[in-house]
Amino acid sequence: MPDLLVLNGPNLNLLGLRQPEIYGRDTLADVESLCRATATGFGVDFRQTNHEGEMIDWIHAARGVNPGIVINPGGWSHTSIALLDALNAYEGAVVEVHVSNIHKRESFRHHSYVSARAEAVIAGCGVQGYALALLHLAARLKA
Repeated sequence: MPDLLVLNGPNLNLLGLRQPEIYGRDTLADVESLCRATATGFGVDFRQTNHEGEMIDWIHAARGVNPGIVINPGGWSHTSIALLDALNAYEGAVVEVHVSNIHKRESFRHHSYVSARAEAVIAGCGVQGYALALLHLAARLKA
């Protein structure tokens, strides 16, 4: 089976260190291990970047290669129409994940451009949201 792409946006490399009262103490390496253990029947291509153009390039490269993307766009959720445009050009399934509940936070976080493209949005479940997203994608793609 082809790899599911798990993309992580800005500052997620600091997961476990940055604001643990909001994001918890699990590191990005812990999230990667969770994703690999969860995605039965699929490989996982797990990536993180603090550079928006790199994220867009990864989405473009996924066309016709990766059947699904789990994306935690971080702060780009609320600002990046370019990221939305890249996802709209991708033909596979997209699930958006947020470790925190963005709807209980500052008002500027309540809107996500990425949500307009995602078939599912998981927010506020901590890092378990990644596992839920991968389970959803795997079930959808195997059906």
